[in-house]
Amino acid sequence: MKNILKINEEDNVVVALTDFDKAEVIEVDGEKIILQEPVKRGHKIAILDIKQGENINKYGFAIGHATVDIKKGQWVHSHNVKTNLDGIKDYSYNKKSFLNNFKDRSLTFKGYKREDGKVGIRNELWIVPTVGCVNGIADLIAQKFQKETSFSEVHVFKHNYGCSQLGNDHVNTRTILGDIVKHPNAGGVLVLGLGCENNTMSDFIKSLGTYNKKRTRFLISQEVEDEVEEGTKLLRELYEVIKLDKRECVPLSELKIGLKCGGSDGFSGITANPLLGKFSDFLVAQGGTTILTEVPEMFGAETILMARAKNEEIFNETVNLVNDFKKYFMSYNQPVYENPSPGNKAGGITTLEDKSLGCTQKSGSSEVVGVLKYGEVLEKKGLNLLSAPGNDLVAATALASAGCHIVLFTTGRGTPFGTFVPTVKVSTNTQLYTKKKHWMDFNAGSLVQDKTMDSLVEDFIDYVISVANGELANNEKNNIREISIFKNGVTL
Repeated sequence: MKNILKINEEDNVVVALTDFDKAEVIEVDGEKIILQEPVKRGHKIAILDIKQGENINKYGFAIGHATVDIKKGQWVHSHNVKTNLDGIKDYSYNKKSFLNNFKDRSLTFKGYKREDGKVGIRNELWIVPTVGCVNGIADLIAQKFQKETSFSEVHVFKHNYGCSQLGNDHVNTRTILGDIVKHPNAGGVLVLGLGCENNTMSDFIKSLGTYNKKRTRFLISQEVEDEVEEGTKLLRELYEVIKLDKRECVPLSELKIGLKCGGSDGFSGITANPLLGKFSDFLVAQGGTTILTEVPEMFGAETILMARAKNEEIFNETVNLVNDFKKYFMSYNQPVYENPSPGNKAGGITTLEDKSLGCTQKSGSSEVVGVLKYGEVLEKKGLNLLSAPGNDLVAATALASAGCHIVLFTTGRGTPFGTFVPTVKVSTNTQLYTKKKHWMDFNAGSLVQDKTMDSLVEDFIDYVISVANGELANNEKNNIREISIFKNGVTL
């Protein structure tokens, strides 16, 4: 196994694939370089002398500039590098052609066909509270129903909102909850309210528009004598519907997949994120759909996505997606480009450009066909962009709310989190996969050991299809299913 990786010929740094001690020797392009200090796995090593103010190049792009002179063999990280990003930029549309080498294979998966033409990959009963006040009641209803029927796939999606919110903050809550109610992975949904919240049941029902009346029930707790008994009765009605549902073969073109990373490290842009990029290209070639979000983690790599916009309209929507999020940061007097978390930095990510250039690799090379606002639901097949922050819980919930059947989640640090759809964890390194097999579902770390990308992506395709067919991801096995809604406003 190689102990360092030079990603692009234009790079003046390499990535350490193992921990190094001071004075160890690495070989790059036939030249032996003596390390000037210890360097941890996933971190960067200078392979040339870099003057103060000169760019640090990784992935073939600048990820920042040197704040001091850096000698060949030195550790390159936050102590001697700073971002080049600043302010809101102007962009121009320069469309480039990107090749998708995958062909349509006419593959299928076994899903649940819904009456509205949508397809689900799960057939669960969901309880969606309209307000956080009834979270406990929802739990009691689920427990009583499960005890009476032995049907275990009843899930409550708790949150703290639905009251004391104004404006867009309130709209965000209502919209995301509505998206969950109408998601095809639910065979039946009980919407549970209290009765005095500002997310009133009548307004909430109106906001749903067209919904499946056969598979949806509503209950206002204050209007009945025994809300637990009444809620259990409504779940029984829904159960009588979903127990007749059967999986059927449907084209892979019906599959919708969210692309997410969290707890990234120096291997994210080398292993797991490129693997998701290949999978995204594969699914798009089958006529399917993928979504990339985490807008702050596009900053510094946004021009790559803009160059792949299908047309000028999509380009302009992508520009607005990026600049609107920058303005959101600025409206709260917060720095736009201070993104990498302590865990990211510990794993070897130095600047936002470093993180973004790795993050956007999850989108592969397909053209961008659609741009969604927060809470909007997918309409166009192919690669889409979605407005949402980088926060793991908020972004994963937004992807699922947009209609994704599965969220693919790459990580180099590890996390047990899962949202309300299967949340497949892809480890960037083998050490994490070995240590946290009860969290991680797939190991991309083998790409720097003994696997080729062509071989691993085929394994990954098979695995994702198996999850679509019903194999449980670890978050489902561990019964970790959570939602988090983007809060942007005051609380009364």
